[in-house]
Amino acid sequence: MRRSSQIPLVAREHQVAGFRRSFDRAAAGEPGVLVVGGDAGVGKTRLVTHLAGAAEEAGGRVVVAHCVDLGEIGIPYLPFTEALGQLRRPAGTGSTDDDVAACVTELVAERPALARLLDPAGSHAAQDDQHAERLPLLDGLASAFAAVGRAGAPLVLVIEDLHWADPSTRDVLRFLITRLRTEHLLLVLTYRSDDVDRRHPLRPLLAELHRSERVDHVELNPFTASELRDFTTALNDGPLPERDFADVLRRSEGNAFFAEELVAAGMATGTLPWSLADVLHARMQSFAPEVQQLVRLASVAGRQVREDLLRSAAAGTPGLEDPAVAAAALRDAVTHQVLAVEGAHLAFRHALLAEALYLDLLPGERGAMHLAYLSALVASPELGSAAERAHHAQQGHDLPTALTASFDAAGRARDLLAPTEELRHLEQVLSLWDSVPDAAARVGVDRVAVALDAAAAAARNGQPTRAVQLTRRAIESLDGDPARQASLRHVLARNLLDVEEDMSEATRQTDLALEVLATDPTEELASTLAVRGRIEMNRDDDDAARDFLERAIDVAHRAAAPQAEADALASLAVIEVGDPETAARLIESAMHRAIEAGSLGAELRCRYNLATTWYYAGRLDVAEQLLREGLARAKETATTRSSTGISMRMIAELLRYVRGDLTEAAPRDGVPALEAMVLESAGLYAAVARGDDRVLDTTQALQKEWDTDGFIALISGGCRIDALTFAGRYDEALDLAGTVVAHLGAVWSTYFLGRIWISALALAALAEAAEGSGGPGGGTEPMTTLRAQGDELLAVARETAERGRPRGGVLGPEGRAWLRRAAAEHARLAAATDQTPADPAVWEATVREFSYGYRYETARSRFRWAQALRAAGDRAAAELEAVEALHEAQEMGARPLADAVLAWTKRARLAVPGARRETSTLTEREEQVLGLVAQGLSNRQIGERLYISTKTVSVHVSNVLAKLGVSGRAEAVAVATRRGLLTV
Repeated sequence: MRRSSQIPLVAREHQVAGFRRSFDRAAAGEPGVLVVGGDAGVGKTRLVTHLAGAAEEAGGRVVVAHCVDLGEIGIPYLPFTEALGQLRRPAGTGSTDDDVAACVTELVAERPALARLLDPAGSHAAQDDQHAERLPLLDGLASAFAAVGRAGAPLVLVIEDLHWADPSTRDVLRFLITRLRTEHLLLVLTYRSDDVDRRHPLRPLLAELHRSERVDHVELNPFTASELRDFTTALNDGPLPERDFADVLRRSEGNAFFAEELVAAGMATGTLPWSLADVLHARMQSFAPEVQQLVRLASVAGRQVREDLLRSAAAGTPGLEDPAVAAAALRDAVTHQVLAVEGAHLAFRHALLAEALYLDLLPGERGAMHLAYLSALVASPELGSAAERAHHAQQGHDLPTALTASFDAAGRARDLLAPTEELRHLEQVLSLWDSVPDAAARVGVDRVAVALDAAAAAARNGQPTRAVQLTRRAIESLDGDPARQASLRHVLARNLLDVEEDMSEATRQTDLALEVLATDPTEELASTLAVRGRIEMNRDDDDAARDFLERAIDVAHRAAAPQAEADALASLAVIEVGDPETAARLIESAMHRAIEAGSLGAELRCRYNLATTWYYAGRLDVAEQLLREGLARAKETATTRSSTGISMRMIAELLRYVRGDLTEAAPRDGVPALEAMVLESAGLYAAVARGDDRVLDTTQALQKEWDTDGFIALISGGCRIDALTFAGRYDEALDLAGTVVAHLGAVWSTYFLGRIWISALALAALAEAAEGSGGPGGGTEPMTTLRAQGDELLAVARETAERGRPRGGVLGPEGRAWLRRAAAEHARLAAATDQTPADPAVWEATVREFSYGYRYETARSRFRWAQALRAAGDRAAAELEAVEALHEAQEMGARPLADAVLAWTKRARLAVPGARRETSTLTEREEQVLGLVAQGLSNRQIGERLYISTKTVSVHVSNVLAKLGVSGRAEAVAVATRRGLLTV
């Protein structure tokens, strides 16, 4: 019989046509991604091989790379290393391949990050933080792949077995896909659908890919009966007997690989074996013993193995010691199509074949073959990576070699800014430590140093709890060395700050350290004082914090410890002054010092503090730009999952909402569970505003997590109060407000500033209840009780503003706005209970306070202003504000607010349309805007005058120009004046 590689592709016409369209677009400069999923054996590799051939025939450049399953041992960026290696390998024929090789070689020479990636024997020395940037590596990869493709001849980069991809490879794919613009590049990615369950790390990346407009997803299904008949007929050079075909159909269930192996085994033996293992045994029995041995040896390396490595390992394997015998066996394995040639590698036709052969080995055989590979790699390190050495040593039970190779692999991962892989390797070292008597001599450091490096990798990778565990164990192991123990306690205290709410244990660790550390200026003393200063700052004790931080700066300066000095400066800058301009200058100075000192942690904290300084000062444009830069820096340095990286992402999510973007946030790939809940909580503001039906369920589920993080309690609790009020469940909203305040009062302090927000929301629920039915839950409470509750809530809000600790000692614009909102809601409650109109001025003042850029709350307060104006008898003004509130709500997609405005205006019999007016005459608001245009005011100045956003002013100006049939502002003023619409 023939093999599938020798027959035309059966079926899959639709997938081939889709690939051709993607290829043509890439050839024209419209890059794309084709994701091919399917069960093991369904035919992904066969399809991709066909597509690669079609691409080459059409003039494209095809590179095929693979992800490899090494269990817990990962090799960062493996498929991209393989792809670059192929691209820079000249053909030696003067072909275009040589031009590509020269181009890529030049790019690698210009970019040290790429050279480090391609050099498996590169230096493992840890680099200074200021140089430890991943962006040059990611950008270098993108540039290299972009440089290869040409108009009409795109690069088709195929990456197989994405379900085995390491975290760094997944990060590169995200980077490449977001960077696609006009490159002549087509990415083809394959993965096993049956391996990717909902917990698989590939799942979030697939979800992101599905949402990208540049990505086409193909799910390969098993053959239908007719397709399988065509397939088996082509394999057999004729139709199978009907009974045999029925058996193949039933037992393969349309899986191409199973069907091919069943047919091959059945034709050779006259019977069809029942399992895949039986199929493979039947095939293997027809080969010579040395061929069987070589194929088994190849399976130990996985689906793919370098030919030179396989030959070298064969020299140490019984039955294959003679190079001539091994070479002949290798040729036979290729001839029988068990193995195929893929560049410099040999590969099984299917990964299932390699897996089945490997599992069939006896434990002793398996260990011996792993050791054969290890011997080859130790003798010739250029044949593979340290991670491969570690893998084979571990599986071959050579624990000393596994320990040293894992340590080397961790250094390699650190060089490449791959903290996930670094942590795995270091934890492997720690797990082997007790089994290797001379472990410290082999790696050059003691166990404590390894544990601290692992803790640092865990912290960078967003695993603060694991970082605490590793650091604590390291310190506890030093019971006989109190001096060194004290010198390391600041590391544990710093890690504890990321997981503790009350900071009591972090405080205890610094106290223990300060009791032992000498008063002489040392880096350890400076670091301990700096951490203690951060602890006191987080406790709102500015005086104590300042004392510790100033001492830390002095000690660090005298000890020539720039990193500790930068860390202390970063904290001191936050508490030193209340003026944002001065605070920003101090933080910028601290950040430059951190950069000079190579302290990445202090630098990122400064970037975060700088952005939040302007955020809390109401300078949202500046804050947004700084957050963008800070997140880019975190991405460059692979620290987006660190505590500071998560904090920046949370503030960015809040800022997006405040500016009126109510769309759902992107998925939070790779973020640990706790941090994911914090980010999910931050997204609840927008979810409530847009009317997401899942909000109440989500906030109820998050209530079980309040003890894990105070911000989860504050944000999810407050958003649930708001959502309950929208739903008319006022009694539940009020009860929840009390629960949130009691919880956070115990965890934080009685007068935590978020209490102003909670009080305002509770007052809104009271006001709604009083206006609607006379009491929460349908009229069960008398008005006097509601009023008393409201009086107490307003008093609490005001006392919190006075006694709470705002950043820099001054309540920022958001705090002032919510305090004003609380007073306005209290006025609305008082009006309802006293049956008297509320003063519109309180809501006008609230609109003014929120107009610093808080778009949604400005619109909501404007709606209340309209209601107050209508109650006071100013119908025309009420219509103007209601129209504005409705327009803003509709523009943002704030469905509940828009529905509330429309429902109220209908009851109030106001002339407020459900959409912007499109009549030939100007609305009253448009006349107001035009009058201010005539005075020469800019859109920003007009917005400030009318308490509306610049964007809304722009919309009004555009409407005026359209209605008057003019093209410019000056012409609009002239035409309006001639028509008597404007007096100047």
